Amino acid sequence: MKRLLQISLLAFTLAAGGAIAAKDTSKSYASVNGKTISKVRADALMAAQLAQGQADSENLRMAVREELVRREVLAQEAQKKGLDKKPEIQGQVELAHQGVLVSAYLNEFIRTHPVSEEIIKKEYENIRLALGDKEYKARHVLVEKEDEAKAIIAKLDKGDRFEDMAKESKDPGSKDRGGDLGWSTPASYVKPFGDAMVKLEKGKYTTTPIKSDFGWHVILLDDTRELKAPTLEEVKPQLAQRLQQQIVDNHIMDLRKKAKID
Repeated sequence: MKRLLQISLLAFTLAAGGAIAAKDTSKSYASVNGKTISKVRADALMAAQLAQGQADSENLRMAVREELVRREVLAQEAQKKGLDKKPEIQGQVELAHQGVLVSAYLNEFIRTHPVSEEIIKKEYENIRLALGDKEYKARHVLVEKEDEAKAIIAKLDKGDRFEDMAKESKDPGSKDRGGDLGWSTPASYVKPFGDAMVKLEKGKYTTTPIKSDFGWHVILLDDTRELKAPTLEEVKPQLAQRLQQQIVDNHIMDLRKKAKID
């Protein structure tokens, strides 16, 4: 019973939608003070519980019935106080109703517009190509002005330690670690940074300042190693979910563009 009283927002919305959509002609499931609880409402709440992993059982059905009765008792008390007449409450009811319709539409759209295996494989290959076959362990010093970066390079040329120069960096995430950025791929950085980094030899630093949207960088390459990318099967669920979301987002944007909005 406690689990039912802690149902998710989705389950609550589904139940609310069932209550709104129910007609007087719906088959009666139960009644409270002479007011019918429709079977369609009970089916909606039951479906929500099953979707959350609950096993269909007599105990669950009894719990669903008790939950619906409790809701009806509370709803009737709310109506006695006239809460259902308040504009803000009516707005919430309309939103709940609309939310159920939106969810139903999107579920149907996803069912009829699945992401194909071919698209998933193509996206995987594109990502692998963008990542490359190497990882780079780099350090950097970030400053606001080009002259500051040139001054740092001049000090490095004289033998100053890069870790000491990093203390002047404007990057709070790396300045206290000697400018260390850890292992990453060139695609993880802004393009000017990544392009300059891959041209460096191990142990070398950029002899001219590198400009990006963040400021001016002096970059040191510590090491490189072969990139061990995850297999398609390992990332397939995440890729499919992301691509499916893109399809949904594009569909929503298309509908938005076609809509006449005053």
